[in-house]
Amino acid sequence: MHTEQVTQSHLLSKITSTEQLSGLSVLKDMKQIILSGIVLLAMLACNRPASQKQNSNLAEEKTASDTTLSCCSNLPSRFASGNVAGVDSLNSSTADLSGMVLINGARFWMGGDSIWGRPDEFPRHQVEVSSFYIDVQEVTNKQFKAFADATGYITTAEKKPDWEELKLQVPPGTPRPSDDVLVAASLVFTPPNRPVSLDNASVWWAWVPGANWKHPEGPKSNLTGKDDYPVVHVSWEDAMAYCRWAGKRLPTEAEWEFAARGGQLAAIYPWGTELITKGKQKANAWDGKFPNKNTGKDGFVGAAPVGQFAPNPYGLYDMAGNAWEWVSDWYTADYYQECMNRGVVVNPQGPAKSLDPDEPFALKKVVRGGSFLCNDDYCSGFRIGARMKTSWDTGLNHTGFRCAVSVK
Repeated sequence: MHTEQVTQSHLLSKITSTEQLSGLSVLKDMKQIILSGIVLLAMLACNRPASQKQNSNLAEEKTASDTTLSCCSNLPSRFASGNVAGVDSLNSSTADLSGMVLINGARFWMGGDSIWGRPDEFPRHQVEVSSFYIDVQEVTNKQFKAFADATGYITTAEKKPDWEELKLQVPPGTPRPSDDVLVAASLVFTPPNRPVSLDNASVWWAWVPGANWKHPEGPKSNLTGKDDYPVVHVSWEDAMAYCRWAGKRLPTEAEWEFAARGGQLAAIYPWGTELITKGKQKANAWDGKFPNKNTGKDGFVGAAPVGQFAPNPYGLYDMAGNAWEWVSDWYTADYYQECMNRGVVVNPQGPAKSLDPDEPFALKKVVRGGSFLCNDDYCSGFRIGARMKTSWDTGLNHTGFRCAVSVK
C-alpha cells in the first residue's frame, strides 16, 4: 500500500510482466497498464495476504516462521547506473550538527521482531555500528526549500521523463508509451469512498501530473502553513542531493534501525512493545479501516508536522509513521541471510547492487519507518524491523528522509 513507490520507469517495467499482478487482469490499453498495473505492483511488498493479517488484539507470541510474504554540484544523475553513493558524508566537517543527536555505536540484533515480520526481515542477525549523528526529525519542507533555492535543484517528480533514458531500465522491446503519459507527475494517495479489496492498490493511488514536493496533493495544492511538515515526493537521488549539499548523508539501514530501537533491546516499536492501538497516541498512522475510513484518532488524516508525538529514548521523532524514510542501502531479498552467514557484521553498507526477483529491471533502495497510511491490518510498517523496497528514482506523498553524519 504505502511504500514501494514508483515512477514511470518503474511502471514501464511492468508492461511485459503483467502476469505478476495479483487481482488485476491484463489490460489491453497501454496507458491503463502503466497507470494501474504499476501502482498495484508497487504496493505488493507492503500488503499481506489475508492469512497473515492480524487483529491488534492478538497476542504477539507467535514466531516469525508463521509469516509469509505477499506481496548541487556533483549531484547524482537522475538515471545514473551502478552504486551512486557510499555512506561517507561529503564535507562532514562543515555539516551543521544542530538538530542532530549523537548515537553511540554498539552491537545489536537486527531484523524481524514479531508476527508481522515479512521474510526479507529475517533472519535476525548481529550487527555492530560505529557512532554517528542522525537528525532528530525528518527533513522538512522549509529545509528542503532552502536547498532548492540555493542550488536551483529540480526534483525527479518535476522533470518530464525522457524515453531514451527510460528504455534503458526496462526489458528490451518495451513499447514507447504515449506522450500524455510521459509527463512530470507523481503518485498521490486518493482514498476510495467505500470498502475495497486490499489486493488492488491502484484503487487508492492516482498518478497526478503536477504533483511534487511543492504541490504534494497535486497542482492545486501548495505548502502554505506546511513549513514544518516532512518533505515528500522526493526520490532517493533527491534525498542524496540534499544530503550532499548539507555535508551529510543518508543513514545506512543498520544505523536507522539501531537509532529507532533507542537502546531498547526487546522493543518492537520505537516506543516499546505496546500495540499502537493501545494507550495514548504514539504515531501518525492510519486509524480505522484502510483505505477508505481514517477516523483521525491521532489528530491527523494525512501527513503531520514533524515532532507531534513523543520521541523514542534517543530523542528521535517520527521513527514510526508520518513518512517513510530513505536509507542508503540497495535492496535484495536475501541480504539478511548473507549477513547472518558472515557472523557479526560491522557497519554493513547493504548489498553491492539491487536485485528484486519480482522486478529485476527496477533498481530499488530500502525505506524505513512507515507512514500515515500504515496500520496493523495491512502493513504494520511502523515496526522497528519493518523494511520496504522502493524504486530509487521516484517518490510519493508519503515518503521523505532524514540525514546522518559520520563521527570522524
